[in-house]
Amino acid sequence: MKGLDVFKEGANMITGIIMASGFSKRMKRDKLTLNIGKELVIEKVIKAVKASKLDEIILVYHKEEIRDIGIRYGLKTIFNSSPERGQSQSMKLGIEASSLDTEAFMFFVGDQPLLDSKTIDKIIDVFKESNKEIIVPLYNGKRGTPTLFSSKLRDRLLEIDGDSGGRKVIMDMPDKVEYISIENYRVGLDMDTWDEYQQLIEMEMKNNG
Repeated sequence: MKGLDVFKEGANMITGIIMASGFSKRMKRDKLTLNIGKELVIEKVIKAVKASKLDEIILVYHKEEIRDIGIRYGLKTIFNSSPERGQSQSMKLGIEASSLDTEAFMFFVGDQPLLDSKTIDKIIDVFKESNKEIIVPLYNGKRGTPTLFSSKLRDRLLEIDGDSGGRKVIMDMPDKVEYISIENYRVGLDMDTWDEYQQLIEMEMKNNG
């Protein structure tokens, strides 16, 4: 069954961690609560994640409004009291809150509103069929998110600092990485500026038009 509100214990469990505690500095407003169509940006991400094969979903937040949205969708929510430490802090909090049974951590950003469950499931399937410990999607040949890391790398992930997220781990362990090309590059687009936000609105309108 997809999109379980309560995680399933046991082997082959995959945990999704939505990192939603950034400051939106370049946007100069909270981008996660902007609208794409009739839904908020963060809601679209949550819905895609819930519709996927993930067994456990954790939302790392800083603002109460984001927490309340996560609770409404039945997610486990974790407060990030130190978002200034960068993306790595959200990753660590999500890892530490994950079930001990999890086989892998899949990291999501909260501002990727065109992401779909099909892409998420493809990454999960590749991991389960591969002998690699890191799965990275490519959109038009460029690395993107969500990225998946085997729980074997848990200690290494907990060592990272700053806003580089898992990029340093990926760069340091090229032999453990499998890259997969995602045909629909639009699902990999995030938004840091108002212009990028407007472009995503236009794409969403075309998709639904």
